[in-house]
Amino acid sequence: MVTNGRLLLGVLAKCGSVRVDSVEDFAYGSEILINTMDKVCSRPALQGEEVARRAEKLQGHVPYSLLWYNCEHFVMYCRYGTAMSFQTFQFCKTVRKLLLSRRVAKVTAVLAAGLLLYLRAVSACTALGAVLLPFLIWMAS
Repeated sequence: MVTNGRLLLGVLAKCGSVRVDSVEDFAYGSEILINTMDKVCSRPALQGEEVARRAEKLQGHVPYSLLWYNCEHFVMYCRYGTAMSFQTFQFCKTVRKLLLSRRVAKVTAVLAAGLLLYLRAVSACTALGAVLLPFLIWMAS
């Protein structure tokens, strides 16, 4: 059974485990919803034997990361031959959009100006960084 504590430990330790379970043990009394990615994935799904071979090859402890290699990456690798996650892609796209907005550039510029006024005696390097960071965010937005 995968508990929240076990999942959290896997995230912190950056290590997950791949094992063979029955569908009943996997669901642990919950309803199972099948999300087929066949309609949105640009690659055709592999045959069942190849999917099972790939999954069995990765049995045991594997590296784990919520953003770079999570359970969706694992499933996509086994079924389609490419380790990708639409959930993390959307998350990173949203974070990038938020960070590279003009509002963030303006706030960064105001904070940098306030920091420069507060410190008064600053080196040229600090002043350059305080000016350059908001400028780069502004240009990237």
